[in-house]
Amino acid sequence: MNHKWNYRPITPEEEQASEQLARELGISPILGRLLIQRGITTATEAKSFFRPQLLDLHDPFLMNDMDIAVERLNKAMGKKERILIYGDYDVDGTTAVALVYKFIQQFYSNIDYYVPDRYNEGYGVSYRGIDYAAETGVGLIIVLDCGIKAVNEITYAKEKGIDFIVCDHHVPDDILPPAVAILNAKRADNTYPYTHLSGCGVGFKFMQAFALNNGIEFHHLIPLLDLVAVSVASDIVPIMGENRILTYHGLRQINSNPSVGLKAIIDVCGLTEKEITVSDIVFKIGPRINASGRIQNGKEAVDLLIEKDLLAALEKGNQINQYNETRKDLDKTMTEEANRIVTELKGLADRRSIVLYNEDWHKGVIGIVASRLTEVYYRPAVVLTRTDDMATGSARSVSGFDVYKAIEHCRDLLTSFGGHTYAAGLSMKIEQVPEFTRRFEEFVSEHILPEQTFAVIDIDAEIDFKDINAKFSSDLKKFNPFGPGNNKPIFCTHHVYDYGTSKVVGRDQEHIKLELVDNKSNNVMNGIAFGQSSHVRYIKTKRSFDICYSIEENSHRKGEVQLQIEDIKPAE
Repeated sequence: MNHKWNYRPITPEEEQASEQLARELGISPILGRLLIQRGITTATEAKSFFRPQLLDLHDPFLMNDMDIAVERLNKAMGKKERILIYGDYDVDGTTAVALVYKFIQQFYSNIDYYVPDRYNEGYGVSYRGIDYAAETGVGLIIVLDCGIKAVNEITYAKEKGIDFIVCDHHVPDDILPPAVAILNAKRADNTYPYTHLSGCGVGFKFMQAFALNNGIEFHHLIPLLDLVAVSVASDIVPIMGENRILTYHGLRQINSNPSVGLKAIIDVCGLTEKEITVSDIVFKIGPRINASGRIQNGKEAVDLLIEKDLLAALEKGNQINQYNETRKDLDKTMTEEANRIVTELKGLADRRSIVLYNEDWHKGVIGIVASRLTEVYYRPAVVLTRTDDMATGSARSVSGFDVYKAIEHCRDLLTSFGGHTYAAGLSMKIEQVPEFTRRFEEFVSEHILPEQTFAVIDIDAEIDFKDINAKFSSDLKKFNPFGPGNNKPIFCTHHVYDYGTSKVVGRDQEHIKLELVDNKSNNVMNGIAFGQSSHVRYIKTKRSFDICYSIEENSHRKGEVQLQIEDIKPAE
C-alpha cells in the first residue's frame, strides 16, 4: 500500500517551547516536542501527564442530574426496591453492567442485570427488557451505554411504574427520554468538564458519586478500574484528560490484581506473565468479550466479568474464546465476500463512500466488516443485513470524518440510529436502502476532505538512530497509555541501510526482520516490518531508504528496543 507521509510542521515558537520544556524535565528535546504537540506546555502539566493521579478526577456531581440519580438510587435501596442494571451487548456495555452490578452488590442484594439479545431485541432499551423488569418486580432500571434515544421505551416503562436512570455517552437527540436522571456529558446543557467518557466511564462516575454521598471511601472503587480501562481502550474514545487517568490506573489494576473474570480472559488470550497494554485490550481482550454478544448473548460476558470463582471463570472464558473463533471465521468469509462486491461496483474510483446490503450476512459481524472496508478503501462504510423486514447495520469511518453526521443527514429514511463520530448503528425499511445509499454518498462527497480518502501516516518527528538510547526509550514509555488523542508517536529516519542480515520471516514469508544502520552512528537497530516483504529486494540492493516507525520494547528480550516499521520508501 502506498502511504502518504505527513510531516507535522513545528513553528519556531513551538521549537523553542519544546527545548525549554525538555531542559526543565531533563528529557530529549524530541520528547519535549511530543509534549507540546499534545498541548502540554509546562513542567507541571507534563508531570501530571506522566503520572496521572486519581485525585485529579473531576467531581462527579459536576455532571447534570448526578445528584438526582444518587438520590433515586438511595431511595430505591432504602425502600428495598428491585434494581435492574441494563446495558448494551458490546464491550463498553457489558463492562459497564459488570462494574455497576459488582459495586452495588457489595451493599445491596435485591439487584439483577440484563443485556438485550442482539438478534431478538436489537440495540438499546427493548420492550422485552422492560416487560422482564415488570414481571420480576423491578422499580428502578439503571441503563448503561445506551438509552439516550429510548424516548418511547422509557415512556412505556414509566406507564408500568418503572423509573430509569440513563448513563450514556452517545450523541442525544433534541428530545431526551423521560428518565428520572440522564447522565451524559454530550447533552446540549452539559456542565461536566470532560465530554469523552466511555459508557462504562459514566457508570464509574455514578458509582463514585454514590460512594461520596454515602461515605464509602474511594479505595473501594479502585478494583473496578480494570473494567473502565477495558471499555476505554475497546470503545476507541480519546485517552487524554480524565480517560487517561482512568486508563492509566485501570492498566495498573489489570497488571497487578485483575478481577477473576478478566484474569480468565487474560489466561485464554495467552497474556499471563506479560505486561498488558492498551493494544492487548484492543486486539485480544476486547474482541473476546465482544464475541459473546456477536455470536450468542452479551449476558454471558457479564456472567464472566462478575464471576468470583476462578475455575468457573476459566470455563466461561474458554466458552467465550470459542465464540471468538467462530466470529473470526464469519469475519473472514464475509470480508472476502464484501471485498469481492466492492471491486465489482461500478464507478468505485469516483465514489467517496461504500454502502453494502446482503440479507444473508451475520448481524453480529457486520461492524467488523465495515471496519475492514474503511481500512482497505479509505472510505466511510455502511454494511447492512436483513433483520425481519428491516435493513439493520453498522457504519465505520475514516480518520477525521464524522460518520454520525452523515447518517443523521439521512434520518428521515431511518427508523432508528445512534452512535458517535467513528461508529454508528442504524436501521431502515429495506426499500429505503437505495435512496439511503444515494443520499449518504452525496453527503460524504460534499463533506469529506481529499486527505481523508487515502492512507496517511502522521510523522511526529524526524530523528537519527543516535537519538535512540536507553534513556530516550525509558522516557518515551512514560507517554503510555497510548490511544486516540495520544497516539503512539511515529518517527522517521532518512537514509538507512541494511546491515546485511535482514531477512523475510513468517509462515508465508510475508514479514521482514530488519537489522539497520544509518550514517550518523554505529547503532545497529532491530526492526520488524509486518506484511512488507515486497520491499526486501530493494533493501538488499544496499541502496539507502527511509523508514517511519514506532519504538517498541522487544517482547523476547526485555530492555531491548525494536522498531515497528510502518512504511519503507526508497530514499529521495
